[in-house]
This record gives sequence, structure tokens and C-alpha cells, in this order.
Amino acid sequence: MDNYLFSQGEQPEKTQKPKTLKWHILIVDDDKNIHDVTKLVLEGKEILGRTISCTSAFSSEQAKTLLMSDTNWACVFIDVVMESTHAGLELVNWIRNTLNNHLVRLLIRTGQAGYAPEQEVIEKYDINDYRTKTELTATKLVSCTYGALRGFRDLNTVEKSLKSFRNLIEVSGDLLKIQNINDFTCAALDNFLSLMEVESSAIYIMRHENDIFNQSHKILLASSGRFNELKKANQPFPKNVNAIVEEALSSGHSHFSDDYYVACISTSTDSKAVLYIEFDHQPSDFKASIAELFINNIALMLESLVRQHQTQTTQKELLYIVGDAIEARSKETGSHVKRVAAMAEFIAIKAGLPDSLCDAIRIAAPLHDIGKTTIPDAILHKQGELTQDEFELIKTHAEKGGQLLDKSSMPIAKLGATMARFHHENYDGSGYPQGLKGDDIPLEARIVAIADVIDALGSVRSYKAPWSDDQIRQYVEQNAGIKFDPQFAKIATDHFCELVAIKHQISDDSPFDS
Repeated sequence: MDNYLFSQGEQPEKTQKPKTLKWHILIVDDDKNIHDVTKLVLEGKEILGRTISCTSAFSSEQAKTLLMSDTNWACVFIDVVMESTHAGLELVNWIRNTLNNHLVRLLIRTGQAGYAPEQEVIEKYDINDYRTKTELTATKLVSCTYGALRGFRDLNTVEKSLKSFRNLIEVSGDLLKIQNINDFTCAALDNFLSLMEVESSAIYIMRHENDIFNQSHKILLASSGRFNELKKANQPFPKNVNAIVEEALSSGHSHFSDDYYVACISTSTDSKAVLYIEFDHQPSDFKASIAELFINNIALMLESLVRQHQTQTTQKELLYIVGDAIEARSKETGSHVKRVAAMAEFIAIKAGLPDSLCDAIRIAAPLHDIGKTTIPDAILHKQGELTQDEFELIKTHAEKGGQLLDKSSMPIAKLGATMARFHHENYDGSGYPQGLKGDDIPLEARIVAIADVIDALGSVRSYKAPWSDDQIRQYVEQNAGIKFDPQFAKIATDHFCELVAIKHQISDDSPFDS
């Protein structure tokens, strides 16, 4: 079963904008002829997949201005003697120690070797080559340029790998703090693009799972670019993309090409995660090993979140089923527990309680009447008024419900236990089972008490007809500070129309929500 739009469709046109990559070389010399000759030999020449672009500086001061620009200089040819006999060597020190640039390759060229002996310069200065101008024929100039550019490329590769690894650690730590699946996957996409420093027009993360019945489920977790637009427009994904992803799922391998990168990671014995990314331009420094390390981390964290979400959804549905079974035994409306849960969460949110507590209240609320399972059918289903003894027996369902749930150490069960035990306590102390008063009644029980009464009064019971909305609202207002916490009673009456809307949205045949 596919939960995303991986059906057949036509490939939208993809415009490829050519991008010329260059090696930027700076020539620093006070002799114009040197510039002309160097440019004649090197300008526009292709080396290691990029063309050379030469820029001139006729003094060390001009060079400093250019070196502080945004240009990614790969190599600098530096004359020693310019405005002073050691201007070039002073420029070398400035580049390495003041500008703190240790990646650019520095090549000394001198026509007056006596001012800067080779051995002394190599020992004292952080340079990468030393040549006299007379020995630099066209062939040797190209050869030393090849060596310098290879060194620059390799150092950049190491630097980018280290940077990517540092970023990977930082990003993984930040992502671990995100608990919402949608927020997590969107952040993962953004961080992946930033981490890999690639230009992409479209990217997505998909999860594939085989359930216990060996049925296949595919869920699109996050997307960007044209994939997101196709998803929003309810349009099918391109056939060629489907084929690439299906091949990755089948083989379990990652693949990198000029146009795309696809990674498939097994996150458990029955699930996989796939990342597909389209490149705007052919990436020159894409590190598949770093990408796979990052995607492996993301996929494992994502799998943990998905499993957690599935567990929470299952817990909610099971609790609703238990609550429905309790209400059915009481011959009351089947969706009462779902409405009480939704209303209780709504009141908690309006009261400004933490999101985690609001969510927990909704999950645990269906258990508030679990103690009714201990009450005999003859009393639960009795038509007409109960005797005093029968009413006293009915009242025991609160304490017995708390005792049943006390057997569990799970936080949701403990929350349900306080709701079950204390949702019949009254704010003025006249309730049961313990006659608690005011804030001594647990907060979650005070909230559920209002939600329970609002829905019960508006529903058919064996002993009464449903009340009108006006009657219910008036009852809550009149019992603020008596039966109900005044704060929560005010929230309920101020937002009564919204609570009524919840009642209408969750009818007696409503499916379970998640």
C-alpha cells in the first residue's frame, strides 16, 4: 500500500544550466611582461576538470586587497623583489599568519635569487614551490601549476571532509532534540543540503516497511522542490524517479551520478529509508561517504521516531477501545470517551499547560471510568432511581478504577489512575471518594471532571434525556467553585461553542484518531 504519490507519470522538463568551474590563480609581480607570459601559457587551460582564470596584482598591497575578496584563490605566483627587496616574502607571511589562509598554494618566482636564497626561503617561509624566472619554461610552468592545483584540491578535500564530519556531529545532536516527525524530516533535508554544500532542486525522504502480514507500506516523510509541488498538486511522481528508487530498495545500495544521488538504508529487519536528491548542477566535490554516514544517522533516528509514533498511536487506540468497552457495558454512547478526551485536551491547552501534559491528558482520559468494570450489571443497567446502598456501590468505581491502574508503572497509567480515582471529587469538598477540596484534587482530574459532565449531560442515558447546550452551559456556570474548578469552568463556558463543535465532530461512529 502506497501512502505517497509514486504512480506513473511523465517526466517534467529539467533545464540544465551549465556551470563553468574555474581555478583562480593570482599573479603578483611588478613586471608586466611576466603577467603577459604567464597568462599566455595558463589562461583558459583546463586542468583537473576546471579552466584556469588568471588575475594580476603589481604590488603586495594590490595582492592583499584581492586575497581578502570572496574569490577562492587556488594558487598565487609571487615575485620576491617588488616595492622592497623582501616584499614577496612579507606577503607570504601575511597570507599564512594574518589572513590565516593555509590552503592556497604559494609559488615563489624570483629573478634575483641572491636576495632570497632557495634553501633559506624554503626553511623560513611556508611556501609550496621555489623557482627562478629563467628556469620556468612554458612546460615547467604548466607542470608546477598542475602540482600546485592537485595539492590545493587534496587539501580542500580533507578540509571539507573534516568540516562535514564536525557539522555531522553538531547536526545530529540538534536533530536528536526534535520529537515531531514532520519537523525532524524537514530539518534533516535542510541540514543535509547545507552539510553537503550541493545545489539541489528536488529532494525527499521516504520510508518503506513490510508489516507482519508482509504487506508493503511506503510513506513520503518530507520533500522539497518539484517533488513537494507534485505532492501538493496531487500529481504523480516521474516514472524514471520511481524506477531509480525501486532499484535502490531492491538492491539495498546507494548510487551517485551526475544528475542524482539515491541512498537506501536498512533501519530494521522490516523497514528501510530512502533519500533521493536531484542536482541542479553536476557536483564537483560531493562526498558520498559523508552523505551515507549522515543519512545512516538520520535514518536510524527517524526510525526511532516512527516507532515511537506508532507505539503512541497504538496506545491511544487501545485506550479508546478499553474506554468504549467500559461505556458499552454501561450502555452509554460509544464515542463518549473520545469526546471526553478531546474536550479535556482542549481545556488543558486553553489553560496554557505544557504540550506534553495536554497530549498525555488526551491519551489517559478514556480510562477515567475503568472502575465501572467492577460494578454489577444489575446496578449499572438499572432503570429508575438507585437505592442509597446501590449508589454507594456505584461510587466505589472511582477508587477501584484507581486501584486497577495503580498496578502499572507506566506514566500514562498513573495519570489515568488519578483521573479515575478523583474525577468525582468536587471543588468544594463534597465529592467522593476522599472528599478532597480545591487544588488538593489533582489538576488532570479537575479537567476531566468538567469534560465528562459536559458530554454526559448532552447524551442519552438510561435515567435521563439529553440536556440542551444552554442548560449544560448554565449548569457549568452555576457549579463553578462548587463542583468544578473555577478556572477550568470559565475556560469551558468562554469556549463552550468550540466544545460543542468537538461533540459534533466526534459522533458515535467516529473512527479512532491518532
